[in-house]
Amino acid sequence: MFVWLVTTLTVSLVFGCTGHGAVDDMLDAENKLLADNLATKVSRLKSLAYDIDKEAEDQNMYLDGMDSNFLSATGLLTGSVKRFSTMVRSSRDNRKILCYVSVGLVVTFFLLYYLVSRIQS
Repeated sequence: MFVWLVTTLTVSLVFGCTGHGAVDDMLDAENKLLADNLATKVSRLKSLAYDIDKEAEDQNMYLDGMDSNFLSATGLLTGSVKRFSTMVRSSRDNRKILCYVSVGLVVTFFLLYYLVSRIQS
C-alpha cells in the first residue's frame, strides 16, 4: 500500500496531475501494465506446461518400447534356458559338447576383451 501511495504521489508531482481523474488514469495505466506482465508470465507458464507434457509423452513412449524389448528378451532367455536344461539332462555325448562350447565361449570372450582393451590403449 505504501509503494502504491509513493508511486501515486510521484507520478502526480512529476506530471502535475492533482485531480481525481488523473489518479484514476494513472491507476488504470498501472493496472494495464500489471495485467500485461501477468499475461506474459501466464503465457510462459503455459508454454512450459506444454513442453513438460510433450516430454512426459515422449518418455512414456520410450518406456513402453523398452518394456516390449524386455519382454522379447525375456522370452528368448526363457527358451534358451529350457534348451540348455534339456541338453544338460540328456546323454553323456551332449555333455561333452556342452563343455567344449562353454569353454570356447569363455575363451572367445576373454580374447575379445583383450583385443578391445589393446585397441583402446
